[in-house]
Parts: sequence; C-alpha cells; structure tokens
Amino acid sequence: MIPLRDTLTSRTLPVVNTTLIAINLLVFLQTLSQPAHFYQLYGLVPARYTSLAAWNYFGAVSQLTALVSFMFLHGGWMHLIGNMLSLYIFGDNVEDRLGHVRYLLFYLGGGMVSGLSHLLLNPGSTVPTIGASGAVAAVMGAYFLLYPRAKVLTLVPLFFIPLFFEIPAFVFLGLWFLMQFLNATGASMSPIAWWAHIGGFLFGMGFILATGARRAPVTPPRFQALRSRTPRLQIIHVRVDKGGFNLSGRLAITDKEARRGAVKRVNVFRFGKGRLIKVTVPPGIQPGKRLRLKGLGLPHPSGPRGDLYLTIAVG
Repeated sequence: MIPLRDTLTSRTLPVVNTTLIAINLLVFLQTLSQPAHFYQLYGLVPARYTSLAAWNYFGAVSQLTALVSFMFLHGGWMHLIGNMLSLYIFGDNVEDRLGHVRYLLFYLGGGMVSGLSHLLLNPGSTVPTIGASGAVAAVMGAYFLLYPRAKVLTLVPLFFIPLFFEIPAFVFLGLWFLMQFLNATGASMSPIAWWAHIGGFLFGMGFILATGARRAPVTPPRFQALRSRTPRLQIIHVRVDKGGFNLSGRLAITDKEARRGAVKRVNVFRFGKGRLIKVTVPPGIQPGKRLRLKGLGLPHPSGPRGDLYLTIAVG
C-alpha cells in the first residue's frame, strides 16, 4: 500500500512543512559526495553519548548538533522519498492546527525525542542513525489524534492495475504503529531504528494531549499564511443522478483559481474504488457552475455512457 494524500485540505499554506521538505532534499543532495565518516560525525551514534571519552573527543557542541542534524540526513533516494511523502501527506494539517512556529518546534522536538528513544534502548550501538522518520512519526502521532476520521488515499497496485482506496486515518496509522512495535520487539535484524519511530509517534500523541490541541482554537494563530490554491489532486465522492447513468460531485477551488483557471487531478470515488482523471477549470468560472465531463458516468446497457458533472465550489 502506498499512501498518496489525505482527504483534508488545510486552511493555511504549510510554509514550514514545505520548507522542511526542501531542506531535507537539499541536504541529501549535498551529502551525496560526502565520505562515510561524515555520518559518524553528524549522524546519531548512541555509543558517543554513553562514553565519557567520546564526549571529551567530540565536544559538547558536536554532540548536541548531532541530535538535530541526524534528522536531516538520509541514506538513499528511497529513504528520503518515503519520509518526505509521509511528511507531505500528514504535516500540512498538523501545521494548520498548531501554527507555523509551534509546528516547527514540535517537529524538531519530536525528532530529538525519537533519537533519544533509540539511544536509550541501544546505548552501545556504533551504527549512525539518520533520517527524518522519527520526526515524521511524531507528526503522524499528532495526526492520529487530531484527525482520526480523515481518510488516506492509498494506491494498491494489482499487477499492472492501479487501484485506489480510502482508508480511515486511525486504521492506516494504527496499523503503521503496530508494525513498528512488532518489528521493535521481534527478532528483526533490520538496521531500521524502530524504537525511534515508536518514540516519535508517542511524543506526537503526548504533545497533542498535553497542549489541548485537539480542540480547534477559537482564534487562529498569528502570522498564518493562507492558501491561494486548493490541492492539485482532489478526492471527490460522487452520487448517481436521477436517470441512473450520470454522476455528480463537487470540485473545490479558490477565488484566485476561479479567476485565472486551474488544472486538477481528480480521484473520483464510488463504491470504495476510484479512478484518476484530469479536469480543466476555465478562467472566470462562477460558483455553482457545473462542469460536464462527457462519457465519464456509468455505462448504459443500450447506449452511450453517462456523464460526470462537477459543481464548482469557491471558497
């Protein structure tokens, strides 16, 4: 199963989340040419923190720096893409709820706690721990409590046929956490820092409970950057119109997109399955206008297929 995005659109532009993704990418490109000992210096090596000689050798500044720098390093493209995809999916709505500044502090704190979790349970390890997965796990833990009823659009490849399903967030994230726990407590010889994931996820949940962030704020945080566009990929649930062959749904766009036009990728869901289509919104469209997508409705036993009608919602 490959998560693609969630069904919630954040009210604000995720400037911190996007910046974190960009920094991780830039750091990864910069470190491609670095020698192996680079990760011993800037990765999180548990044995460095349990040895007085290591503290004397590396110094306090280097030791504390590694507690932050390790979460911006990655061991390969798949490692980076996996972490950044999860951060992209779940981070924007958590930032929306916490606000930009608090979200940044939360992310860095989650990464540090995840590293300390790994350190405490593997104190003698000399293998550098790197990656944003612990910090991302904190974001996922926060999302688990903030938006349990949201849906995660998931790609399930069946041979060469891509199938799309919506899975409730509490199920998707609950299964993810269970897999981390089973791997951490089992006999897995994988180099993955499972306890860092668990520590990060629990930190995210604990932060939300301790700060009362599950309750939506009466007034939004200051300095929030508002969105000028809706997501390019949208999930639309359709219903069958009278007559039995036409489908109808709702497409959300912003005022700016209504004026200038937009191109969206729409995943149309019906009966738990979906198909991906391209929708062009013409400039100057008015709220309530219906776009007709010919032949994208239900098949007719003795005639042409029905059509898909999308009602424009501007807000």
